[in-house]
Amino acid sequence: MQGSEVTYQARNQERRHLWRAIVTSIAAGAIVAIVLTVLSGRAISAQDKYTAQVPGGLAFSEFRGFEDWPTVAVSQTDDTIEVILANQTMIEAYRAGAPGKGQAFPDGSKMAKIHWKVKKSAEAPAPTTVPDTLHDIDFMARDSKRFAATGSWGYAQFNYDAASDAFAPEGTGSDCGYACHTIVQAKDYVFTAYGKR
Repeated sequence: MQGSEVTYQARNQERRHLWRAIVTSIAAGAIVAIVLTVLSGRAISAQDKYTAQVPGGLAFSEFRGFEDWPTVAVSQTDDTIEVILANQTMIEAYRAGAPGKGQAFPDGSKMAKIHWKVKKSAEAPAPTTVPDTLHDIDFMARDSKRFAATGSWGYAQFNYDAASDAFAPEGTGSDCGYACHTIVQAKDYVFTAYGKR
């Protein structure tokens, strides 16, 4: 009787080891499948915005990291609300007084203007306009040699399509905003003032 009991216990132990191996293999396979699904989904689900470029003009990649730039100001139209950001070169120039008294921004200055459609906040206790869906992102870059014909500034607009989660350039070349910005030529073609803080 003892021999058959030992054999029975040994078989049970073998079965438990076999089940553990099967469960471990299934779990490992599931984890690998999930990781591959996430990685492949990430690769095909959305455009890498930094690959977008205005034909013959500025590339989105020239503004890499703009999401973390300091805020210059905010603005609002009837249909959109915007935040205007600038790189450190431009922020330092603002703090030093540019574009006041004819002082120009230095080459290397860059701005980004993010436009969202507007909506009324459902949570705020008072009527409050807040950003809704992304509309477009505008960029400006100062380079007196590259953009000599447009007041030393290059311009780009990338329209956002929520359905495809992708950006498409508006127009061609780097002068798309130049005509509009000539109104503020005396301010080095920059509309946005750096508000006191």
